[in-house]
Amino acid sequence: MVTGAAGTIGSALRAALAKERVVLVSTDVRPTTPVGPDDAVRTLDLGDLESLVDLFAGADGVIHLGGIADEADFHDLAEVNVVGTYHVLEAARRAGVRRVVYASSNRLTGMYTAGEHVSPDMPPRPDGFYGVSKAAAEALCRLYADKFDVSTVSVRIGTYEQRPNSAREQRTWLSPADAVRAFLAAMTTSAHTAVFYAVSANAELWWDLDAGAAIGFAPRDDAAEWGPPEPLDANMPQGGVYATPEYSTDRMRR
Repeated sequence: MVTGAAGTIGSALRAALAKERVVLVSTDVRPTTPVGPDDAVRTLDLGDLESLVDLFAGADGVIHLGGIADEADFHDLAEVNVVGTYHVLEAARRAGVRRVVYASSNRLTGMYTAGEHVSPDMPPRPDGFYGVSKAAAEALCRLYADKFDVSTVSVRIGTYEQRPNSAREQRTWLSPADAVRAFLAAMTTSAHTAVFYAVSANAELWWDLDAGAAIGFAPRDDAAEWGPPEPLDANMPQGGVYATPEYSTDRMRR
């Protein structure tokens, strides 16, 4: 199962999985097209728990990419990213799905400074309400792993782009090829639960790669291939512009 199948990462990942002969069921609130003969497409809202239970029946695993992918009003983020993730996990539990791979975000730790090296076992320091929603959803994943025996892997996605486009992205870049490697590792690891940063092997790197290596994620690309790293203020938040007050307040409901 792939939720958020119509998104940028969802579309690319589904195409890569189709090449691996993975039988897919792809779902999104937006219309999408199959990536191959073994990709069944369904239009579904994450708010519909009962339909998710029916859809997940017989699935080996769920890659949960669905949700609001950037800062927004907190009420919307709570409904879609937190309650929606609860529905995915609860549907997986009821349907007997073995594993849920959750698309988390580096924005969960965006208030650490550029001079700090961050690992997944450090406390969350979100750079906005979007990051808060990811922290809450990661906690739900851990709960379902510990309490309900659903294997969960949270993938803290870096900046997914064809190439890095700023000094910040030289540190946070996740190439499309490394993104596929990250999700394949999350899908196939023997670990019952894990959290790791999905980021390329950039010369300048803020995040620890050991947790990813422990479950088989070995990134191969490097932002330095696109040019030498530009300097950054070591005291600036890793979230950059996302960490500014205005980035959140401008998106609040008035």
